[in-house]
Amino acid sequence: MAKVVAVNISEKKGIPKSPIGKGYFEVDQGLVGDAHAGNWHRQVSLLGTESFEKVKAMGIKDLEVGRFAENITTEGIVLYKLPIGTRLRVGEAVMEVTQIGKECHTGCAIREQIGDCVMPREGIFTIIITPGWVKPGDEIEVVI
Repeated sequence: MAKVVAVNISEKKGIPKSPIGKGYFEVDQGLVGDAHAGNWHRQVSLLGTESFEKVKAMGIKDLEVGRFAENITTEGIVLYKLPIGTRLRVGEAVMEVTQIGKECHTGCAIREQIGDCVMPREGIFTIIITPGWVKPGDEIEVVI
């Protein structure tokens, strides 16, 4: 079963996010209160714990959820293999995959602190189709 490990938020872009107990995901916004929220194609970012394990295998320690600035840390689903347009039910919310990976911007604080950033290769981005609350332990289901 695929599930949410953590919901993470930050007030500024380009820095690691901090876990919160639950988050509200709004249409045309994303995670309410997050620096990346807004009416664009990358409202929400997701990254799997499986990607964290790859970085740990490179010898990097002390990796916590939110470290790669992902809004939702997942487990049990290979996110970067989902086709664009795939819809996921995550907790109460429904999200649509809009982008796989991204170009890492110059001066990425995460790459500087950790030495590598898997988000450009394995993170995915979504928009919110149906609003709702998401919390750790919620199931993730591919709906389309």
